[in-house]
Amino acid sequence: MKTIFITGASTGLGHATARLFAEKGWKVIATVRQPESTTELAALPNTILLSLDVTDPEQISKTIATAIGMGEIDVVFNNAGYGLIGSLEATSDNQILRQINTNLLGVIRTTKAFIPHFRTRGSGLFISTSSIGGLVSFPFNSIYHATKWALEGWSESMAFELKRFGIGIKTIAPGGIATDFAGRSLDHAPSEAYDGLMSKVWNAFAVMFAHSTPEQIAAVVYEAATDGKDQLRYVAGEDANQIYAQRLQLGAEAFHKNQDQMIFG
Repeated sequence: MKTIFITGASTGLGHATARLFAEKGWKVIATVRQPESTTELAALPNTILLSLDVTDPEQISKTIATAIGMGEIDVVFNNAGYGLIGSLEATSDNQILRQINTNLLGVIRTTKAFIPHFRTRGSGLFISTSSIGGLVSFPFNSIYHATKWALEGWSESMAFELKRFGIGIKTIAPGGIATDFAGRSLDHAPSEAYDGLMSKVWNAFAVMFAHSTPEQIAAVVYEAATDGKDQLRYVAGEDANQIYAQRLQLGAEAFHKNQDQMIFG
């Protein structure tokens, strides 16, 4: 029986991925910040809940040591993350630090803690939830984009050094997902000076993003975990694929100008 370790498994994509892998006969180690509030996951077959806040380096080390103590891990799915939207001018330093600590440093520290286990085994796979926002950019998401673009570049670099030890690394870049992300997992930096522009961005998002279900994106995670391909990036969801294809077709500069015109007129 293969084992997957998942961060951010309480809701949305992480929750759907835990359910899918459990249904496929995998052992699932699902980590959440408050295990006592996630009764549904605890009831899944071959599923173990552990407490993990990916912004806490000490807890990362302890939780991963506990997980490895339960047996060999085959796949680590770095999924914990959230969005931050608003003008940079209105964004607080605490918001910036929290975004970077969660979306980027949490992934880096979790991965680093697992590498010796995978290197000793001579196999293993890291999969991280990036975003279409790690491949293209939109207005008023600058700090979120900073973390996701960094995650894409970091993963691409890590692929070189991990491959020599039989370890893979992949990213999943979804578009819109029909979850509570916009409520539970989205932070705002409001500013009256930018209200009119923000309204145009929200209207554009409603047009650009079709909402895939968490289950549809979880299926892509399962594909990445099991297809055996030496493939770095999996763009997930019809909207993400259309947007990314447009960027590749137009080129970065023309795509940027096109987005600006489409959103702001």
